[in-house]
Amino acid sequence: MFDNLSDRLAGVLDRLTGRGALSEEDVDAAVREVRRALLEADVSLEVARAFVDHVKQRAVGVDVIKSVTPGQMVVKIVHDELVNTLGADARPIDLNAPAPVPIMMVGLQGSGKTTTTAKLAKRLTERDNRKVLMASLDTRRPAAMEQLAVLGKQVNVETLPIVDGQTPPQIAARALQAARLGGYDVVLLDTAGRITLDEELMTEAADVKQAANPHEILLVLDANTGQNALAQVKAFDEALGLTGLVLTKLDGTAKGGVVCAIARERPVPLLFVGVGEGIDDLRPFHAAEFAEALVD
Repeated sequence: MFDNLSDRLAGVLDRLTGRGALSEEDVDAAVREVRRALLEADVSLEVARAFVDHVKQRAVGVDVIKSVTPGQMVVKIVHDELVNTLGADARPIDLNAPAPVPIMMVGLQGSGKTTTTAKLAKRLTERDNRKVLMASLDTRRPAAMEQLAVLGKQVNVETLPIVDGQTPPQIAARALQAARLGGYDVVLLDTAGRITLDEELMTEAADVKQAANPHEILLVLDANTGQNALAQVKAFDEALGLTGLVLTKLDGTAKGGVVCAIARERPVPLLFVGVGEGIDDLRPFHAAEFAEALVD
């Protein structure tokens, strides 16, 4: 996770820890390299600039703790500032509502939304001991409903039977009714996506929200979209009122810096990150763990 950024930071910080006393010029050179590493990892210029300014303010003239080298102190400052930039740790998904609790999954096509829905269903079933029903509301993408049904069999979670001709709001209402009758605790509503943001997508999602009154609305984001992810968060949040985010594909070529930008610029909590293609590769977001992975 964040391999490119981690490697760059490691090189910068290793050079610091090998030094004795550090001058202000040493710190300046280091923070310039840190800023360059952040920008290459898809962190926005504004966030990167604020980050290194805070690091420099704390690093220049800092008193060295006994038995700790100046370079190690700077490493700690970078770590602490990463935690501060990344924001708070993930809160648990909120299931504190009358059953069945509706959770609406939204996002663009290709974000990994359907797979994430199945991963979340497995997690809620096995870790939280909840009886989960999944329902595909994607009436546009070929074989979308069949894909969720196949995933449901893999994770041993029931999926709503397919009925041709229903609209997404009608499917949502049927899913909730089936969940009430079947004694389910949670209903995961896998909504349709689009290749790009458009008014039709938002209107359909708003109609589903009205029909289902979801307790959580989670936006699934592909980390490879970089800074474009911010536009998605803004659009979906303004249209629906998001309660949480899931960032997928952090195991691949994603640079990962968008995590910092989202944490700084949009007040929507990052609940989970996808770190692999495996059905268990969905993890709660922990700022300290991310920071440690970057500077370790």
